[in-house]
Amino acid sequence: MNMTDEQKKQERQRIGQKIKEMRTEANVTLVELAEKTGLDKAHIWRIEAGKYNVGIDTLAAIAKALGRDVDFV
Repeated sequence: MNMTDEQKKQERQRIGQKIKEMRTEANVTLVELAEKTGLDKAHIWRIEAGKYNVGIDTLAAIAKALGRDVDFV
């Protein structure tokens, strides 16, 4: 089954929101998460905002930095 563009957008937003929730629950700032992952803070912000399609390697790095597994999605 192919996802529509709207479904893809909604899924990006859902994943981004989950990452933001986990980050804030862990009391980690965007800057701190950027330092822990080696990603730019603006890049992380775009992921959290659902504006960027996140790859599995990036997702795994974020999850690891937050002490989580990728299976949270």
